[in-house]
Amino acid sequence: MDKKKVLIVDDQNGIRVLLMEVFSSEGYETFQASNGKLALEIVKNETPNLVLLDMKIPGMDGLEILKHIKAINKEIKVIMMTAYGELDMIKEATDHGALMHFTKPFDIDEMRMAVNLQLHGGESNSWYAIGS
Repeated sequence: MDKKKVLIVDDQNGIRVLLMEVFSSEGYETFQASNGKLALEIVKNETPNLVLLDMKIPGMDGLEILKHIKAINKEIKVIMMTAYGELDMIKEATDHGALMHFTKPFDIDEMRMAVNLQLHGGESNSWYAIGS
């Protein structure tokens, strides 16, 4: 089976490196972009299955990138990452097709579980609900 592809879009290098390591070790083919222009080139050339997209990126913000991703291929799953409680932007992102969002600093295990669930949701029965 082809490896699932995950694109990480964040202007903070440390976050990109961390997420690349986590998702590479999960067996995904990972790509990274520090800005919207590069992210959209990767979306066009590689067709990732899922994009982890930061809301605040210099130049083109996360919402704008999200709209472009969905215009290129509406099947691509997008999870937003945000540094602050930008509820209006989060709602707008959801309206444009984002599946969920994580507020930084996020729990890396929760992020990993969410991505695995999105990419392998129907394929595995080894998932357990977390929470109370």
